[in-house]
Amino acid sequence: MASRRAWVQLDGRKVGFLEESGERTRFSYDPAWLADHDAVPISLTLPLTDQPYESKGLHPFFENLLPEGWLLEISTSYLKLSKDDAYGLLCALCRDCAGAVEIVPVEP
Repeated sequence: MASRRAWVQLDGRKVGFLEESGERTRFSYDPAWLADHDAVPISLTLPLTDQPYESKGLHPFFENLLPEGWLLEISTSYLKLSKDDAYGLLCALCRDCAGAVEIVPVEP
């Protein structure tokens, strides 16, 4: 499976990069963000570090950005995406999600 990539933004500023490859995902903070004296983590579960965060599937922080229940049903039906494609849903639905975090897919 080819990898899929997305920028993670906080209040419109690029703070990191999310990449999916197979069943694994990796989130890394952008070095420019880490060098900014005003840098803050996107979550308490993802403290600022130059080391990537790797997980099987989505990290729980990103998983919790996804809709549930009836909204998930409507979203997957409308977008013609599988409920099992959490990364695809994140990229499709979280450009403008509640809060300051945005997921912006990088086109292949």
